[in-house]
Amino acid sequence: MGALDLDGPATEIRTFYSIREIREMVEAEISQHRALLDDYSQWLGTLLRNPESSKKPEWAKKVSELQKILRAGSRKGEKKEEKPAYLSDWVVFKDLMLCADEFGEVEIIFEAVEELKNKIERLEKAKNSLAELERYGFGKGVVYVTYIHEGVPEKIAVKPKKTLEGEEKFRFVADFSVVKQI
Repeated sequence: MGALDLDGPATEIRTFYSIREIREMVEAEISQHRALLDDYSQWLGTLLRNPESSKKPEWAKKVSELQKILRAGSRKGEKKEEKPAYLSDWVVFKDLMLCADEFGEVEIIFEAVEELKNKIERLEKAKNSLAELERYGFGKGVVYVTYIHEGVPEKIAVKPKKTLEGEEKFRFVADFSVVKQI
């Protein structure tokens, strides 16, 4: 159903010319991640409502346990490198984990949903901080060199804008024509 967006780098440094520009980038990220979260949530709901699986008592027990494990891990807010507890049988193959258990798909979708919720929360916090800076009128005549980690602005270095005399102006000029077909 859905696919992860692997277009952008995990870590990048971008230059912005206003706080508003950074905030708008963050708002676009939030929108994109919410759409992905909705897709995954629907996918998960479809799997959980599967009549064949829901008849099995161990299925409901696994779902409940998985929710507890993932929610407890996300509440801590700590970055942990330890492997999460899995309810299915996963096999390690080099740097990958494989699962043939019917519950494996549910586990990875649950995990993705929790990750997306955490990322949206981090993006919302960044957006609120940027909105406050905007409200205070912070940084007129400056450039914002922004460290962005996993799509979330984490650090901003502020430096004065160069004068127009010292900078070259770049201009994009394009001619566009359309041929009418008869």
